[in-house]
Amino acid sequence: MTLRLKSILANAGIKQGTLAKAVSLSRPALNALINHGVLPTGCDQPRVRSAISVFLLESGAPAVDWHLEEEPACANTPAPVSPPQDPDTATEINDEEIQMLLRKQTLTPQARRHFGLTADPFADPASADEVFLSADIRYVRESMYQVARHGGFMAVIGESGAGKSTLREELLDRIRREEQAIIAVEPYVQAMEGTEKNGKTLRSLHIAEAVMSAVAPLAKTMSSPQARFAQLHAALRDSARAGHSHVLIIEEAHCLPLATLKHLKRFRELKDGLRPLLSVILIGQPELQVKLSEHNPEVREVVQRIEIVNLPALDTELESYLTHRFKRNQLPLERVLDTSAIEALRAKLTPTRGAASLLYPLAIQNTLAAAMNRAANLGVPTVTADVVRGV
Repeated sequence: MTLRLKSILANAGIKQGTLAKAVSLSRPALNALINHGVLPTGCDQPRVRSAISVFLLESGAPAVDWHLEEEPACANTPAPVSPPQDPDTATEINDEEIQMLLRKQTLTPQARRHFGLTADPFADPASADEVFLSADIRYVRESMYQVARHGGFMAVIGESGAGKSTLREELLDRIRREEQAIIAVEPYVQAMEGTEKNGKTLRSLHIAEAVMSAVAPLAKTMSSPQARFAQLHAALRDSARAGHSHVLIIEEAHCLPLATLKHLKRFRELKDGLRPLLSVILIGQPELQVKLSEHNPEVREVVQRIEIVNLPALDTELESYLTHRFKRNQLPLERVLDTSAIEALRAKLTPTRGAASLLYPLAIQNTLAAAMNRAANLGVPTVTADVVRGV
């Protein structure tokens, strides 16, 4: 159901926020329905389904045939069907707040002077020491490194802004720092989409070209597919015998078509005797986990062989993360925000109704930057809970 409803909205050009408003459902609850097939506990599920179908028909789009779909599961949270609360006391995140959290927020010069910042604490890490590593993030980092060194097939899945790209960049930097004999292959994915209708799909021939360019850059690529893959196998085998390991890293892997996902299993089957010649790391958003569902028979051969590692939210690591970010400025966290502000930030990014935590680095940074700008405008010495609630 999730992929079908998402496809209907995309094909009809209907924004999720528009649908959520039309059927009186919060944006987080609609996201949970679309991406994970869940509705809040206690909600009037027949009403929601009927309202969605009516809205789609009135918009000229086909209605979802709910009788052919799985019954949505329910999350363990109350339904967002009550009237909006006063903004000063509400704890759930509404659509407008979500848009603010997703929008880029930059510290103003006034805020930098106000807090005595000589550098942007929210800038991308410039060295390995600046990468925040919680226990969960460290596990994902080490898993990626072991796959790159010793072989494997894994998918790293996390929400937008969870830090997936940072871990990929740190992996490549670590390979260089430690002078590992690992050749990383990264196909360009700038225009990649899941279907030809929306953009260009990444196919196995494109992956073969990227591998050949990295492993044997001076070789002239064969024209026929059969000869090209034989050439690829020989190049990987010769490089491995020379002492190299090879890892294919694909960003935005949630945009890969199912055919390419299946072909990756065949790339993994390229061996020199018993030794696999190419490891694979996929990096993508939660839609990738939907594609790799054990209930999807089209990719069962891949699902049986791939390790899925999720990059979780910083629910219990918020204070440690903030302390780490301001460490680059040699600024104690208490000079920027007090304990009440930390809890207010946690509450603001932890929806109470129908959605998962938003405590990911990018959302945290955007929200705190907005709060710091507001504190500077108000002239208060530190960010307080009231300042956080006001952004």
